[in-house]
Amino acid sequence: MQLSESTRLAVKVWGDLACFTRPEMKVERVSYPVMTPSAARGVLEAIFWKPEFQWRVREIHVLKPIQHFSIVRNEVNSKASDRAARDWVREGGAYLADEDRAQRHSVVLRDVAYIIEAEMELAEHARDEHPAKYRDQFRRRVSRGQCHSAPYLGCREFSASFGPMGEADRPFDISMDLGMMLFDLDYAPDGSGRGTPRFFEARLEHGVLRVPPDLYRMEVSHAAPEAA
Repeated sequence: MQLSESTRLAVKVWGDLACFTRPEMKVERVSYPVMTPSAARGVLEAIFWKPEFQWRVREIHVLKPIQHFSIVRNEVNSKASDRAARDWVREGGAYLADEDRAQRHSVVLRDVAYIIEAEMELAEHARDEHPAKYRDQFRRRVSRGQCHSAPYLGCREFSASFGPMGEADRPFDISMDLGMMLFDLDYAPDGSGRGTPRFFEARLEHGVLRVPPDLYRMEVSHAAPEAA
């Protein structure tokens, strides 16, 4: 069910730091100059998520000049593993972060603010529902500052504030080619969590990144967020 232009929802998000990591950078983190559609969807789902609909990001407005900032962070090399934790419980042992730590350079964004414009598309099992019900719930949550989980700007340590779009909020007048940008991941149907990245040719026009509607014609499945 495609929704018309008049049913778009908008939310303003901002923060001190952001990092929308370019996937081709294997070791160091380097941010795209602009929030990606998948990161925008993550913010929307953190504010309001239900299995009855999926978010379709249409536009991302950049409200402030693009500023890069270089930092060095301590990160661990290994991923958390349920199997390793069960082995420690059964056989003894523990994870020592000091022995698995590495310093990595990151090029992040500072003092960012965006307007995310998006639509809701009802799932197959909710075709009889009226989308206005969910749109009103989203607007109320934004106005009250309520969220399903804490939204963040690319990395979990870069928390995001959010609120209604203000009358004075206008895109910063900047145009630039962004190259191939990550759109989203197509997850394997076997529940393994493996995903295939999909990219699109992105361009910022007078401060607005428009997401091509054709990208949503392919079915993309997303794992549900953890319960709050």
